[in-house]
Amino acid sequence: PEPPPRRTWSPSRRLLPYLLVAPALCFELLVHLLPMLGGLYMSVLELTQFYLRDWLNAPFAGLSNFSFALDFNSAVGVTLLRSFAVTAGFSILTVGFSWLLGVFAATLLQRSFRGRAVLRTLFLVPYALPVYTAAMIWKFLLDQDDGMVNATLGGLGLTDGQTFWLLGDNAFLATVATATWRLWPFAFLVLMAGMQSIPHDVYESATVDGAGLWQQFRSITLPMLRPVNQVLVLVLFLWTFNDFNVPYILFDKSVPNAANLLSIHIYNNSFITWNFGLGSAMSTLLLLFLLVVTAGYLAFTSRRMKDA
Repeated sequence: PEPPPRRTWSPSRRLLPYLLVAPALCFELLVHLLPMLGGLYMSVLELTQFYLRDWLNAPFAGLSNFSFALDFNSAVGVTLLRSFAVTAGFSILTVGFSWLLGVFAATLLQRSFRGRAVLRTLFLVPYALPVYTAAMIWKFLLDQDDGMVNATLGGLGLTDGQTFWLLGDNAFLATVATATWRLWPFAFLVLMAGMQSIPHDVYESATVDGAGLWQQFRSITLPMLRPVNQVLVLVLFLWTFNDFNVPYILFDKSVPNAANLLSIHIYNNSFITWNFGLGSAMSTLLLLFLLVVTAGYLAFTSRRMKDA
């Protein structure tokens, strides 16, 4: 038999992968990197309403915007710290509840039964809805006079049926409930896919050895889902910590202090008080915080996975 033809090296063959990636890379630079660099530049400018028409010639402020934002002895620093605490609590509760509901639903639907496909579809409806629609639904549900939440709780005798869910401290609970309702189907979808990749023979062997459902979940399901949970928790945390749509739609422009997330706080400093330099500095601080948390989280979870 004749030997196979020798492959000849050509520059076009070597450059083809880079040429295919180039359009997506250019689009990524235009959409994400350039606005990010613009925000970093604005954070060192004294960019207020007086320089909006000629913002490139705004006075250079150096790090004064950052020091002003982090001065916890001033009103600006105190409100930023309070907003950070509210955002941290909101993210922890939303991620926790979303993960728990996702695990419960994914475990419930692992076994085959009649109507399982219908339940899967219904569980994914909140995630399929646009953010605006989902938040508006909850805004109507939580209405003080005509909302279904007050009507149900009042009918059961648990409250007087006139609770203000969108005012005061209850606004925090309303924001957590709305965000959880939106995000838990995503956790359910990811965890369900992860559970389906676990061999069924492992559960059969555990059943033969006398392991109960809780022991199987703790000793088999959770350890084998660790890589999935590593990515899922991080993604949910980044989404919730940057969430702007849910509180803005629920409360319009009058967001209570209990639901004043960092994204809303930065928006108010930028577009309400017209101090874009200070708002850009806060955005940069938020970016740095999320980068540090992401790096630390990935390092910690990767080390635990190697030790296991």
